[in-house]
Amino acid sequence: MAAFSLAFGTATKNRDGKIIEAFFPHPRLAPNEALLSDLSKVVGDTQGNQTIEVTAEQSAELATVFASHDDQQNAAFAQKAALSALPLVLVVLSTDEKPQSVAEGFLKLQLISNRLVQPHGTVLDGIFGLLHNIAWTNQGPIDLPELADRQIEARLAGQALTVDCVDKFPKMVDYVVPTGVRIADTSRVRLGAHVGEGTTVMHEGFINFNAGTTGVSMVEGRISAGVVVGNGSDIGGGASIMGTLSGGGTVVVSIGENSLLGANAGLGFPLGDRCTVESGLYVTAGSKVRMLDANGQEVEVVKARDLAGKSDLLFRRNSVTGQIECLTNKTAVELNSELHSNN
Repeated sequence: MAAFSLAFGTATKNRDGKIIEAFFPHPRLAPNEALLSDLSKVVGDTQGNQTIEVTAEQSAELATVFASHDDQQNAAFAQKAALSALPLVLVVLSTDEKPQSVAEGFLKLQLISNRLVQPHGTVLDGIFGLLHNIAWTNQGPIDLPELADRQIEARLAGQALTVDCVDKFPKMVDYVVPTGVRIADTSRVRLGAHVGEGTTVMHEGFINFNAGTTGVSMVEGRISAGVVVGNGSDIGGGASIMGTLSGGGTVVVSIGENSLLGANAGLGFPLGDRCTVESGLYVTAGSKVRMLDANGQEVEVVKARDLAGKSDLLFRRNSVTGQIECLTNKTAVELNSELHSNN
């Protein structure tokens, strides 16, 4: 049976020799037993889930192994890596389980951002406690306890050390730029985001890790951790979707296809296809919703969670009573093809 994933790349270590991040340019899903067997002849045992540190000499040998298995991308990278002084690592994941090392965690985040797996398509349990809080700088990632000394060293050398952010998760684009996307402010898309082909993320848009879009989408609001937005759906400016880190329960909030979350709106339950939430309306799972018939007459009052995943709905707030109302969405969401072009 094939393993879950395999990746070869570079790592950054702190002064204690611990890996604080890892970069894998060509991660693979489901590597076969023959490849793992040949790799084990170079680096030793490749069974189970493990992070193996690789020497420059071994990297040159790995290049030959990858080439013999028709993996020309990893072969070329391994050949170049053999000339590098950076730490090199091979991560083997026989099974998809809770990551046990920083390198394993970074591999799983990159599997998502490379669109090899969907959000929720790999186990990320415990990743917050696993990763280090890092200063992401113009001189690379720096373990936070070492930042002050590195800033002094840079100044004394006549250099400027610029800190872009302090976080456990770096910018996605520092590791991978998926095809067919536009991202106006790259700092607002974390590594581990899944950005579907045809997606545009505007300046105030945000996509967290283990979340994102599956296809064409205009993102001007917030896609929180764990949230998946379907093809053809737009997130309006200032809109927010309740994620799995928001303490809102175990239900994963998602948006189906060809739906619209209006500007400054909010969502706390799964939305189906061809739905619209009007601008400024925040609907949580427990919100009381008046269901209206075709004549605008009340049929019943339900909680929004009872409408989870149902399609062709329009949510609005009655401007007189302030009550949340729901009726059939008669107007399909039509995307502006020019606005969504990524060419």
